[in-house]
Amino acid sequence: MKNDIFVNLQYKSSKVDSLSKIKEPIKQDLICFNKIFNETLNSSNPYLSQIISSIGKNGKQVRPILLLLVAKEFGDITKSTYLSATTLEILHTASLIHDDVVDESNERRGRKSLNSLYGNKTAVLAGDYILSSALLSACKTNLDIVTRIADLGRLLSEGEIVQLKNTSDESFSEETYFEAISLKTASLFSMCCELGAMSVNAPKDTVLKMRQFGEWIGICFQIRDDIFDYFDDNIGKPTGNDIAEGKLTLPLLFALSHYPDARMTELALKAKQSNITKEEIVDLVDYAKNKGGMEYAQQKMLEFAQKAKSLLIEFKHQDIQQALLEYIDFVTNRKS
Repeated sequence: MKNDIFVNLQYKSSKVDSLSKIKEPIKQDLICFNKIFNETLNSSNPYLSQIISSIGKNGKQVRPILLLLVAKEFGDITKSTYLSATTLEILHTASLIHDDVVDESNERRGRKSLNSLYGNKTAVLAGDYILSSALLSACKTNLDIVTRIADLGRLLSEGEIVQLKNTSDESFSEETYFEAISLKTASLFSMCCELGAMSVNAPKDTVLKMRQFGEWIGICFQIRDDIFDYFDDNIGKPTGNDIAEGKLTLPLLFALSHYPDARMTELALKAKQSNITKEEIVDLVDYAKNKGGMEYAQQKMLEFAQKAKSLLIEFKHQDIQQALLEYIDFVTNRKS
């Protein structure tokens, strides 16, 4: 019976819907969220305000949307819900600023990164200010939520360290890849769903289910992000950028593991040592594509998407259920 229901839940659209349709059940809630978010990041210092405004606030807000949708399924959205969404989005912003410094990135999705505009010192300090703003927002919730957010901060840092360690290792491990993305990316999506449920006092078993739901979505999000690195669609991320930074992602790891090639192994090691040319990066990208790496990554992403969708069967509110189905398809089909 459940399988029949699940078939009926499948998203039937042949194209990716805009986020505006997904936002529909929480349209008014997003207005409240944005008001709190902007107030929380506000600074009376003109220079700091200039720095913060250069980050840009026109993102897709995929994480707050997810948190609010989950919360609305299990109860009435509360002040703690808005503050949790605000905290996580600001924490995410701070982590991106620090990541760009660590990765020495000059661009973030087609825009100049903060460190390229103001230098590493200012970027780190601005990131610290934004991180502190997230903590102030969290303190207005409750101890359980603050504790989970503190845990998230540790997970994000651990993920960055695991990834840095992985770039210096001479091994090519899919297991290590999934460990890093679970900590760096999936943990934030997982926390969105967990805190969404917690903020409306959902039962503990529901909170745990939503934690898992968010993790699967986060893994999908990162695999899709990694696939972008093998194409040039003017999305603000140059082809082979991850490889140039020594990050070997799922398509290439699959090819190296299933179709061993001495020259490609040598090039992959050169990438880890940050000693690879643009021409050699193109060779690795072509190798991953020709050996089925893209198809494998796509297949793995869709497997996690199906797992996430299976948890929506028991949702009681059809509009939320449909919005989350479309949300998952948005994540797996997005172009940027």
